[in-house]
Amino acid sequence: MDFPSPLKRGVLVSRYKRFFADVVLDDGREITAHCPNPGAMLGLNTPGLPAWVSRSDDPKRKLAHTLELVEADGGLVGINTMHPNRIVAEALAADAIPELTGYASHRREVRYGANSRVDFLLEGPDRAPCWLEVKNCHLRRTGTLAEFPDCVAARSLKHLKELTAMVEAGERAVMLFVIQRTDCNAFAACHELDPAYARGLTDAAAAGVEVLAYACEITTQKVSIASPVPWVGDRLQLARS
Repeated sequence: MDFPSPLKRGVLVSRYKRFFADVVLDDGREITAHCPNPGAMLGLNTPGLPAWVSRSDDPKRKLAHTLELVEADGGLVGINTMHPNRIVAEALAADAIPELTGYASHRREVRYGANSRVDFLLEGPDRAPCWLEVKNCHLRRTGTLAEFPDCVAARSLKHLKELTAMVEAGERAVMLFVIQRTDCNAFAACHELDPAYARGLTDAAAAGVEVLAYACEITTQKVSIASPVPWVGDRLQLARS
C-alpha cells in the first residue's frame, strides 16, 4: 500500500483528544494533523518522537494532514488504523498470505453477526466461505513481542464471538493481526490491558477460529505485508519458551 501523498517529516509535539496530533514539520511549520487511531498508542505518543504526515488537498477535510508514522525504538511504526484493511486487500490480490489463497473473490464490509460488517468475506467454488477480520497491531512493550490490544477493546471482543458463531455454522473464520512495525517476531494478546479480550482470543481459537499474525515492511513510501509471526498465546508462555 502506497501512501496517498509524499510524507513530510517532523517531530510529534502532542497527541490529544484521541484524534488530534500537533507536529512541528522539519521546515518549521506547526500543524495539527488528524490522528487516525482510537487506541492508547502506548509508547508511540511521546513528545519528541520523529513523525511523518501525509497531506490531502480535499477541501472538505477539516485537517489537511494525517499522522501516518512515528519512529520508535529505532524503527518506523504505522499508527493509521485505516491502513491494515488496505494492506490486506493488496496482499490477498497478490496471494501474499498463503493461508488465504485460492478464493475467487474477496468481498469487503459484508454484513454478519449482530449489526456488524466483516472486513473480508472470501469465497470460492467447492469450499466454505472464509470470514476474515483484520486488526491493527502496533504495541511493543518488551523484547520483540507484538501485543493487541493497547486498551480495552470491547468491539474487537464482539468480533471474536461473531467469528466463533461462523465456525459453529460450519464455515471458516480467521482473525488476522497486521503488525505495523518491523521489530517484532512473535504476537500475543495483551492480558494486562484487556484480560477479557485475551481470554476471548484463546476461546475463539479453541472453537476453531484461526489466528494469524503478519509483520509488515514499512518505509516512508509504502507499507506491505512481509512475513508471518507466531501467536504465542500469552506473554507468560513466551517467557517460558
